[in-house]
Amino acid sequence: MLTVDFNALEAPDRGPGMRAAFPISSAEGAAALAVVWIELVPGGILHEHTDSAEELLFVVEGEVEGWVGSERGTFRAGEAVVVPALEPHGLRNVSDASARVLGVFASSTNVAVFTEPHGPNGEQVFVIGAPMPLMSTLEEAVAVA
Repeated sequence: MLTVDFNALEAPDRGPGMRAAFPISSAEGAAALAVVWIELVPGGILHEHTDSAEELLFVVEGEVEGWVGSERGTFRAGEAVVVPALEPHGLRNVSDASARVLGVFASSTNVAVFTEPHGPNGEQVFVIGAPMPLMSTLEEAVAVA
């Protein structure tokens, strides 16, 4: 049985004001879904990107502004938004308190492509799930393909 204690989960820094962890994916044995746990400090941002799988974003705590394609909205604790696969989207914490968001992907492996370089070495492509988490620049990903 695969279990996760989100209260004890340590999410590493993934960008300015953002921490994220991927506790459930094909790398951990999940067959059909993956999960991301996002923590945003006030003003923290999950930069615009696309995901290869449809995603449900559920605000667990706080308030975030989100965008999916050209649509924008503010989402509070207890609210959720569905993000279609390959649709550009992102989040920003617009409150004075920390926000926590649970993302559930409709696939156990997900490829995220950020609009701008995102990682510490300018990565734009992140693969979550089997065979192992992978980060690369867009140029490296294109060269492999």
